[in-house]
Formats: sequence, C-alpha cells, structure tokens
Amino acid sequence: MIYANVVNMKSEEFELRDPTKSHENAEQLILNIAQNNCRESYKLLFTQFAPKIKSFMIGQGAKANEAEDIAQDAMLKVWRKAQLFDPKKAKASTWIFTIARNLQIDTIRKQKRQDRFNNEIQAESYEADTSEKMISEQSASQVKEVIKQLPQEQLQVLKLSFYEDLSHSQIAQSLSIPVGTVKSRLRLALGRLKAVKSIFGEF
Repeated sequence: MIYANVVNMKSEEFELRDPTKSHENAEQLILNIAQNNCRESYKLLFTQFAPKIKSFMIGQGAKANEAEDIAQDAMLKVWRKAQLFDPKKAKASTWIFTIARNLQIDTIRKQKRQDRFNNEIQAESYEADTSEKMISEQSASQVKEVIKQLPQEQLQVLKLSFYEDLSHSQIAQSLSIPVGTVKSRLRLALGRLKAVKSIFGEF
C-alpha cells in the first residue's frame, strides 16, 4: 500500500507537502556544495531538509528508524550528487524530495524481496527437518520398501529434493513443471511415507 502511494505521487505533490519559501537559498546552498564542497552549506541544507524528509516518510507509513535512515541517506546523496542539480529544471526542494522518494521505493522493494526470501527459506527448512526426522528413524531397507510404493512423479521429486539437495525452483526447472506442482508432489510423497504405519510406526 505504501509502495503504491509513493509510486503514484507526482513531484508537484512533494512541493505541496513541503513548501520551501526560501528555495532560492536552498538552491544556492546546493550550488555551493557542488562547486566548492562547502561543508557549511551542507550543514545548513541538512538542518533544513532532513527533519522534513523524516516527517514526510513517517506520514507515508515508514517507521521512525526507517524514516531517519532514508532522510540521512537522501542528504548523503545530495552531497555526493550536488553537481547534478540544475536549478533551471527543478527547485531544490523538488530535487531533494525526489531523491528521498526514490530511496523509499528502493527500501520497500528490498524489504519485499527479503520477506519472500525468508518465507521460502523457512518453509523449505521446515519441510526438510520434518522429512529428515522421519527418514532417520528408519533403516535403509524400510525406507526402500516404502519408497517403492510411491508413484513415479512423486518419487522423482522426492529424490531430487532430499538425495540431490535441489531447491523447489531448481526441481521445477529440471522437470519443466511449476513450483507449485513440485511442492504438491513432495507433500503427497511425504504423506504416503507417514501413512505407512506398518513400516514406519507412529511419528
């Protein structure tokens, strides 16, 4: 939801949320930084904009620490990229808030990728731990007897997962089937193994 709001927001809306009466002074500060690496100008610019960026990000739904990080990163980019600022194309406030907005978008994307990665790793780890516990309790001969009862497509997925240590996505690519099909066949195979109580006993 936050991501959609940020993506759809136009630069003009930043101006409405962050009116800068002295934008000419801010522009001159950026030019001083670009031309002279003026630390005093940067300090003034940081004092003027960092709190506003933080407040804006919190208003967009960011946590206080996330908003603080984005504000600091944005102002650091202002220092590093000051030579790219063109006062003929944009006001200082518009330019600075656009940098902050892009950083927020990048942060949200990274968080989503990390969440998906963590969820997949957690799910695969749980399935692997459960399966290894089931199999380790039985002798090799018992396992073979149970495996013989599995349909070929389930056996194939089971072997690739636990004997060749392939991930779900790697198995899907190897067999040219969807990842969901891989997970479904693996669950069915494990269910059959657990159901053969005459060999495995109670789990």
